[in-house]
Amino acid sequence: MDTWTLLLVLHTSLLLPWAEGATPTLRFVAVGDWGGVPNAPFHTAREMANAKQIGKVVQMLGAHFILSLGDNFYFSGVQSVSDKRFQETFEDVFSDRSLQNVPWYVLAGNHDHIGNVSAQIAYSKVSKRWNFPSPFYRLRFRIPRTNVSVAIYMLDTVTLCGNSNDFLSQQPERPRNLELARTQLAWLKRHLADAKEDYVLVAGHYPVWSIAEHGPTHCLVKKLQPLLVKYGVTAYLCGHDHNLQYLQDENGVGYVLSGAGNFMDPSTQHQRSVPNGYLRFHYGAENSLGGFAYLEITPKEMTVTYMEASGKSLFKTRLPKRAKA
Repeated sequence: MDTWTLLLVLHTSLLLPWAEGATPTLRFVAVGDWGGVPNAPFHTAREMANAKQIGKVVQMLGAHFILSLGDNFYFSGVQSVSDKRFQETFEDVFSDRSLQNVPWYVLAGNHDHIGNVSAQIAYSKVSKRWNFPSPFYRLRFRIPRTNVSVAIYMLDTVTLCGNSNDFLSQQPERPRNLELARTQLAWLKRHLADAKEDYVLVAGHYPVWSIAEHGPTHCLVKKLQPLLVKYGVTAYLCGHDHNLQYLQDENGVGYVLSGAGNFMDPSTQHQRSVPNGYLRFHYGAENSLGGFAYLEITPKEMTVTYMEASGKSLFKTRLPKRAKA
């Protein structure tokens, strides 16, 4: 076990004062595409509403961490570790008292790659909340007071597939560095093949499946989806399309799309690009303040609840613990 992973396992058990008799649970928020705007005030009404509601949820229900699913800074990422956007779009917005000791685990989106992703990685040494150790990395946790384990593989889908152009095909055409793409995919295959955890999650920015504007990511359908099925991955979490979706394939893999942190897009233009029966939930109301996913993992199952920034629960689903070979 590497040092980074060890710290996560120890840190997790210290975050929440669990009530006597309560079911041991690992809780976290997954939110993507929350990255404000590049002009004053450097945030949007939706981002502010999401930040406020995430703060309320963490205060009421608790959270061990927050997963940031990419496009952390619109529209061109950040330029350096001292970029004011870290303060204006992240620190000043997610400022609720309940969020001050909750770590963020971060991955990069296509807009982050227009800027300097290395600066986002370096910011991990500046902020006590921001954790982005490498372009792709593994997180490991134990559910408090149990031996039930959870692994999350944080991917850089832009490095894996290439950057997308929202004004052309909207599909990433090819990786910029083919060797790095192969290295990342080999890393994931090796770890998934060896994964013994009770729950295994994979997270990236681009969706595998989506009915919305960008649709399924062809590269991920070809390269990643077979691995999710082969190795019994519990769920894949992503953003990129600016709405909330839940899809599930015939093998039981869940696809959690949470890209409503800053914009809302009602498009369903790729509904016919997704296999029949996969889509279980979609929410892209233009007049909505956006939303996020709240996940709870117990020794028995994982629950995914989609929450609107107004506080309304929109959809809930459950996924079982992995079957051991």
